[in-house]
Amino acid sequence: MTTATESWHDVDPHDVPEEGRVRSVTVDGRSIALTRCGGRLGALENHCPHQGGPLGEGSIEQGLLRCPWHGYDYDPVTGAPPGALAEHLDDRVPAYEVEEGRDGVRVRLPERLEVGRTVADVIVETLVAHGVDTVFGMVGHSNLGFADALRRAEERGELRFVGIRHEGAAAFAASAYGKLTGRPAACFAIAGPGSTNLLTGLYDAKLDGAPVVAISGQVPSKVLGRGAFQDLDLGAVFRDVAISTTTVHAGSDHAELAALAVKHARDGRGVAHLVLPDEVQALPSDAVAGSPDGRYSRRPVGPDPDALARATELVAGARRPVIVAGHGARGAREEVVALAEQLGAPVLTTFKAKGLVPDTHPLGAGVLGRSGTPVASWLMNEADLLLVVGASFSSHTGIAPWQRIVQIDDTPTAIGRFDAVTADLLGDAAVVVPALAEAIRAAGTKAEDQRDDVARRWEIWRTEKARRAADDRGRGVSAAAVFAALSEHLPVEAVVAVDVGNHAYSLGRYLESKGQPVLMSGYLGSIGFGYPAAMGAWAAAPSRPVVAVTGDGGFGQYAMELTTAVHHGIPVKHVLLNNSALGKISKEQLAADYPVWHTSLTNPDWAAYAELCGARGIRITHRDQLDAAMAELFAADGPALLCVEQDAELI
Repeated sequence: MTTATESWHDVDPHDVPEEGRVRSVTVDGRSIALTRCGGRLGALENHCPHQGGPLGEGSIEQGLLRCPWHGYDYDPVTGAPPGALAEHLDDRVPAYEVEEGRDGVRVRLPERLEVGRTVADVIVETLVAHGVDTVFGMVGHSNLGFADALRRAEERGELRFVGIRHEGAAAFAASAYGKLTGRPAACFAIAGPGSTNLLTGLYDAKLDGAPVVAISGQVPSKVLGRGAFQDLDLGAVFRDVAISTTTVHAGSDHAELAALAVKHARDGRGVAHLVLPDEVQALPSDAVAGSPDGRYSRRPVGPDPDALARATELVAGARRPVIVAGHGARGAREEVVALAEQLGAPVLTTFKAKGLVPDTHPLGAGVLGRSGTPVASWLMNEADLLLVVGASFSSHTGIAPWQRIVQIDDTPTAIGRFDAVTADLLGDAAVVVPALAEAIRAAGTKAEDQRDDVARRWEIWRTEKARRAADDRGRGVSAAAVFAALSEHLPVEAVVAVDVGNHAYSLGRYLESKGQPVLMSGYLGSIGFGYPAAMGAWAAAPSRPVVAVTGDGGFGQYAMELTTAVHHGIPVKHVLLNNSALGKISKEQLAADYPVWHTSLTNPDWAAYAELCGARGIRITHRDQLDAAMAELFAADGPALLCVEQDAELI
């Protein structure tokens, strides 16, 4: 007779073991060790009493169930230890009633106990309250309690979880999310190798100032620091990459530590790290989730009056001022454009800020620097003053230090970071730029309208780009042709994630942006960023088209994430420039008078690979196929990959 707290559950016929066998089976969502020995069926709780591993992975030997973990024996039906061993070990395995009839096998199980609220729930609820709505990661043995709290939050519709194939992709995706939104996503992993796999993507976030919350599972506290399996001092491991790294203990203020992690990531524009020992995650808790109220301040800091007067004098007196806008100016796009139009001044952007001012704007001059256009470099060289807004003065950008420079930034350490500037304005660009515009309007300006110069330089450059697009040595498609086609087909509202390599230089140089932002691994310059970053961009803005542009070298590092996109329905449109080599490295070897050595790659048919993964795959070998292929790519439902066989010399 079944009690009110127990009920019978059927066992899948395929899971019933043969004589002399034990199997791990799932019944009512619970793991059972199902045995058959001497003609009798047994059903035991599928946990080793000593280590917790599944007894169903053991074996039946001489009528006894042998645990695979310590070699202890148990009666396969009752779960009792045999004979003399029972006198020394009180480790009986709980057994369940089981019966076999014409309708199959069934097991009587106790009713499930309602899972109470845990420390992990408090942490997850606090993250959600502070604006974290997306988590990228991999579930594993030392983060199961936290993963279950994520599951409950996802079922409540409070967050999105994206399970990835490699933790490095989770960190890159979270970094890209932060770069696009200015808000942190979270990435999480197990103890040991799962957490160390996060590091490259987290260094990308650190160096580019992207907020990320990283969460590590950890070995149980009782074995922590004793050299246990996957026991690493994660606080030491993450100390350099993170603004803060904190281990959460049983007696900690769990909500406050989670709230501080988000606050540190947001306010410090970097990585905040939490370490969660295994047993702490599942501890019961009735604590209230931490509220964000009163924990954050906006950054609308205006300029110092004396500094504003000095900057106004310089800009108002310049005849050919040029604006250089960096990634830090993204929150002041309209203000920068308004000032440019007031002065008739061209706007050059850093590569990270590509798209901040569309190339179609009469004063938009494209990217400055190694990945840039001759339009931008000519205008900078002809200027008599540079107004630099939110740029880091990277050597890649090449802002001329010999020019008179007025620098606007909200971080004191960014002012004059590499070379002295003529004047500076410390504050939020969205506040400082309008204040400067108003002061110049009051003072009057000597600036010449440079729209005609911008138009002439674009005409010269577009003529040259057309020549390069038409180049054909019979060895594949030129990069100029690829990006000419992408310029035509790229949706205006799209987000572009680009990897590292020759294709990135070509994208900066040839792609004419209509305002689409470009995400990249800026200061770290990490190969492999592109495709995971596109997944992060989709999570941040799921209604916008997302395009990944990579080479074969970078995509090869995270190629299995294509299955992640298929699994989660992430409709990344991927343009892959394939030259079967680490093309940029080959170029660098030659430039340094070294022979090309070990940069060739053996690749699959990438289009066929995409189809095997469940995505759409397209492959072209000639320039005249580009237009139709791009149209097919952007018309495809779900994730799609366009492999362009590229001439590595035509970049």
